[in-house]
Amino acid sequence: MSPSPAAVAASGAVLLPPFHNPLFLPLAPLLRQLPPRPDATALAALAAARDVRTAGGLPLRLVPPPDDGLGYEARIAARGEVETRPDNWHDWFNGLVWLTFPRAKAALSARHAAELDRAADARGAVRDAMTHFDECGALVVAEDASLLDLLAGFRWRELFVERRPEAIAGLRVFVFGHATYEALLAPFRGLTAKCVPLPVAAGWLRRPLAEQLADLDDRLAADLAAGRHGDPRALQPLPLLGVPGVTPASEDPAYYDDTWQFRPGRRRQRV
Repeated sequence: MSPSPAAVAASGAVLLPPFHNPLFLPLAPLLRQLPPRPDATALAALAAARDVRTAGGLPLRLVPPPDDGLGYEARIAARGEVETRPDNWHDWFNGLVWLTFPRAKAALSARHAAELDRAADARGAVRDAMTHFDECGALVVAEDASLLDLLAGFRWRELFVERRPEAIAGLRVFVFGHATYEALLAPFRGLTAKCVPLPVAAGWLRRPLAEQLADLDDRLAADLAAGRHGDPRALQPLPLLGVPGVTPASEDPAYYDDTWQFRPGRRRQRV
């Protein structure tokens, strides 16, 4: 379900310390260009060179936290400025996700801005969903939709044990949430992503990583701009340490007997 070493090699990506975990694969093209630590200056320069824009067309700038009274999302909407604390993993990963999924991050930020304009004093379900996905989100991709059905049904043993070879070959997790990337530096039992399952056409998984990322960015941006994924309860939980390849412990089928980590959850159909 996470890329095998062979798949990582075929993608042209190189995962260096401290990013050994295969779930860092979406960031690998950028990680090769940056120091292996949260260097805000280098990240800001890379962002400027890539000409990332907000949904309103403003050039995105990664800046130290200003003291101007504006809220985080309001500052992005008004100025295109993303607060980025120096030497801070959380903010550094946030900047990396902006560069990896620029259109989706812009659309997500625009949803926040629209909700602020509508009701500045109340967060509401939409902003909660946007925050959950921004911090802990992931896209789960499969050519075989039945694998996504198992995910939606919380049928962990069927997905990760009974159909493990199919999951390894045919299911991919693309982490979006910057808090999740930070947590993956030292993953812990129960670490869970909030996912959007996405079926893809036959042959999609053989496409180059850059094409996959661009396609996911376009699809997620379109969904967010159209008002989808606005219910935090509808985001699909995924215990990330159950993803094959993330921890050696998952090679033992008994690992998935841990119902605290692999909970039955609510059984519902994928939509």
